[in-house]
Amino acid sequence: MKIKKILVSQPKPETPKSPYFDLAEKSNLKIDFRPFIQVEAIPAKEFRTQKVNLLEHTAVVFTSRTAIDHFFRVAEELRLVIPDTMKYFCISEATAFYLQKYIVYRKRKIFHSTGKFPDLVEVIKKHKEESFLVPLSDIHKVEIPTLLNKAKINYSKAILYRTVSSDLSDLKDIDYDILVFFSPSGIASLMQNFPDFEQKDTKIASFGPATAKAVKDAGLRLDIQAPMPQAPSMTMALEQFIKKHNKDNK
Repeated sequence: MKIKKILVSQPKPETPKSPYFDLAEKSNLKIDFRPFIQVEAIPAKEFRTQKVNLLEHTAVVFTSRTAIDHFFRVAEELRLVIPDTMKYFCISEATAFYLQKYIVYRKRKIFHSTGKFPDLVEVIKKHKEESFLVPLSDIHKVEIPTLLNKAKINYSKAILYRTVSSDLSDLKDIDYDILVFFSPSGIASLMQNFPDFEQKDTKIASFGPATAKAVKDAGLRLDIQAPMPQAPSMTMALEQFIKKHNKDNK
């Protein structure tokens, strides 16, 4: 059977120039998008139990736009005024620009990195005199605290939002040739929503080593893995697999 339908467990790209749309057109595919996980706010009342005072810190480390949204949400719920002297350290330039939604960008001390957390830590290390706050989800990359601890950075973690499984009951009959996952949480959501899921001929694609491990730990077969040297992106990995599979199944 040729590959004809793919389900990507992420929101549909907002830009018409997504490589997924190019792949769909080039390979004559139907690609649907559906987030398997969603972000849920941790209310200020619950956040207080963490005994973390936002204003005791002189700098904030942002690893995503979601972290920015929830930092300012919690500050507002707690009726805190973030001082103009607060410094912001962002994972990427795009994340830094997103701060304009909440602050007067040109009047603040804002630093950004290349999109990779190890590079951001190198920027942070030049400001060791600061007391850093790191807003995170309940499920976050282990490398974040690991690298900050290794660099002997003075920081506090603030869990401001959590990742939960989406309700996928409307997808009861999963009729797709390939399911694409980007996080262990996505795999957990699949198994939670469909405890009787049988993979059979359905191919599973995963991005990143942690997701690949989650696929195998769930007793599923991993058919497509990215990033790989010959396929640094998921769309490239999918295209290469589909090309070979459809050729073999003419």
